[in-house]
Amino acid sequence: MSGDPEVTHTPEEEAEEEIKSTYKPPPEKTIEEILAADQEDESLRKYKEALLGQAQAGTVIVDANDPRKVIVKKLALCVTGRDDVELDLSGDLTNLKKQVFVIKEGVQYRIRIDFIVQREIVHGLKYVQKTYRLGVPVDKMTHMVGSYPPKTEIQSYTTPPEDAPSGMVARGSYTVNSLFTDDDKNVHLQWEWCFEIKKDWKD
Repeated sequence: MSGDPEVTHTPEEEAEEEIKSTYKPPPEKTIEEILAADQEDESLRKYKEALLGQAQAGTVIVDANDPRKVIVKKLALCVTGRDDVELDLSGDLTNLKKQVFVIKEGVQYRIRIDFIVQREIVHGLKYVQKTYRLGVPVDKMTHMVGSYPPKTEIQSYTTPPEDAPSGMVARGSYTVNSLFTDDDKNVHLQWEWCFEIKKDWKD
């Protein structure tokens, strides 16, 4: 580690930095354009039909009053043998810091994101999570979620298992900046939440 002073960024700056990339995604296409292409290739046509599902019958709109293509609904902390602990991401995001997750040190956990895709297919969804302690970044994970067609049902992505830190030094409060973005650099949702590492669940 270098002796340079830490540079702190606002969540907005973090999001802007994260979605900047030299990667150039392919041009965004509508569902109609995707279905119309490669009609002579039967296997590819059947694959696209299976992928798009309900969207072939027409535009899938779950909430006509919401212009977004991706509506992030919920974050859940999942630990085997325990009930999932959930954050509602459909309301006032400033209230999330009041609901602090307690995580027992050393346990294995996953993060699940529940979301709705409407109107058009979304390409290359990505979940980015940056963790801070006392304002200093201590961890970052980026997960490629994938491409999803519009559906009336909620769709979910669960991260691979992560091990919570352990030991007296690791115990304490952490702040997390989460970002749900995609290949087209759309910020579908950005939110901040907190968790606390304790010796035991009820410690």
